[in-house]
Amino acid sequence: MVSIYHCSLELHDNLYFATREIGRLYETEAVLHNYALCYALGLVDNPRYGTQVDEPEYEYRYFCRHQVPKYKQHLSRLNDVGIYVTPAIALRHTSSLNTWKYADNRYHVEMTKTQKNIPSFGRAKEIAPESQFVFFVISRESIGLKFPHWIRLGKWMSKARLSVDNMIVLKKENEDFLCQHPLNPLDVMSSHRVQSFDTINMPPVSLIQNVFCTGSVYLASFNGRSIQLPAHMKFTF
Repeated sequence: MVSIYHCSLELHDNLYFATREIGRLYETEAVLHNYALCYALGLVDNPRYGTQVDEPEYEYRYFCRHQVPKYKQHLSRLNDVGIYVTPAIALRHTSSLNTWKYADNRYHVEMTKTQKNIPSFGRAKEIAPESQFVFFVISRESIGLKFPHWIRLGKWMSKARLSVDNMIVLKKENEDFLCQHPLNPLDVMSSHRVQSFDTINMPPVSLIQNVFCTGSVYLASFNGRSIQLPAHMKFTF
């Protein structure tokens, strides 16, 4: 049997990551990718769950030397121990638009006359503090996950408060159902027949929501609210 955790996030800083680049506008979608959440929750390289990363250069927590993601090597370990994290979607959110400016700094390198210094600018659309997100963590009952109270997300390592509650879980076999929560298509299509969905374009893998599919389903409820989530999801690359 599995445990499903209802996880709520409340932002305490502006959250920024570039979901879309429209000219000089860099926009943050009100959806958090499940890859990013795995790192933020501390599930990768965690001896408690047996997900240690055997890489001397692994320094992603504070510094990334090579800027090369290794999602397959890191997140496949969560499949081995039976942990899966869904993407997160905003329950309520507001956005803030910030303008930043930069200039041509070539004159700092060579003390000779250069072209005229022409300033430029860009705008970042960020998710504002007090915005709230929800996502789900599915794990084997025997694991006994422990979650941090605070995590950090995005380019600015924004601070967010995490609240976690256990859900009541029922499992049904082979039926048609609708999952309105965002999902990673690579993870759900490996075990279910997906018939229709809406796409959320974002890197590194676009997500889907309002997914109508056929297969095993978990019916999970918490505080009078229920949700249907595909069973047997795992990280697939």
